[in-house]
Amino acid sequence: MFSEIIKNVKNNTPLVHNITNYVTVNDCANILLACGGSPIMADDIEEVEEIVSISSSLVINIGTLNSRTIESMIKAGKKANEQNIPVILDPVGVGASRLRTDTANKLLNEVKFAVVRGNISEIKALGNTNAKGAKGVDADLADSINEENLDEVVEYIKSLSEKLSSVIAVTGAIDIVSDSKKTYIIRNGHPMMGKISGTGCMLSSIIGAYCGANKDNIVDATAAAVCIIGLSGELAYEKILKNDEGTSMLRSHLIDFMSKIDDKILEEGAKFEIRQ
Repeated sequence: MFSEIIKNVKNNTPLVHNITNYVTVNDCANILLACGGSPIMADDIEEVEEIVSISSSLVINIGTLNSRTIESMIKAGKKANEQNIPVILDPVGVGASRLRTDTANKLLNEVKFAVVRGNISEIKALGNTNAKGAKGVDADLADSINEENLDEVVEYIKSLSEKLSSVIAVTGAIDIVSDSKKTYIIRNGHPMMGKISGTGCMLSSIIGAYCGANKDNIVDATAAAVCIIGLSGELAYEKILKNDEGTSMLRSHLIDFMSKIDDKILEEGAKFEIRQ
C-alpha cells in the first residue's frame, strides 16, 4: 500500500527545508538524498521565508536549540502554513529544560504542524502528561512502549493527535503513527539503531520528504517513512553482523540501504498493522 507513496518521493525529489541541529545535520542531508529527496539547511531569519517558499516541506528540529533560531523557526513555520507546505516538528529533549519545553509549546501555539515526531517521553512532555522524566534526548526506560501498555499508549496518542490536529509519530521499540482516526503499529527496526546519534533526526527529515511528496496523504506518508528507516536499519544490522563491523558502519549501511530500497522491497519488508 506504500508503493505510490515511495514512487512519489523518488519521482518528484521533494526539497526539504531543515532548521535542524548541528549534531546530525550532515546525516540528515545525506539520508534525504538517499531516500530521493533534496535537502536545504537554512536558519537565518533573513532568509527562512524565501527558502521555505520554494520548498516542499519544512522540518523544525530543536535538538541544539538557541535563542537565535527560535524566531526563525516560527517565521518559517508561519510562512509554510500560509503556503500549505507541511511542517514537521521534532521536539528533541522537550521536558529536559525550561527553554526546550517553552519553545516547543510556543511553536505548537503559533505554527500548525502536519506531523509531530518524537520518542514517547518527548510526546508525553508535549501532552503535559506525567512522563517519568526526560533522559537527555532519549526516552526514559520507564516510558517505553511494550505489548503490555500498547493499547493504553495508542489511545493516548490518538487523543493527542486530535488535540493538536497533527499526525503523531512515536518511535521506539514499537512505533506508533496516528491521526486519531487511523493508527499504524509498526515493528520495523533494530535496537542497535539506538547506538548511533541522529536516527530520530534522520527520520524526521525523511518524513519531511515523504509528506512533501504526498501532501494529501500525511498519515500514510509518515507511516511509510517510519517503516523505511526501520527496514533500512534491519538490513544494515544484518550487514554489520555478517562483516563483524560496529556502529560507525551501521550508520553508513543505514544510508546505503535507504538509497537502495524501492517500492517492492518496502512492500515486502514493512511490518505493520492498522487500527481504525
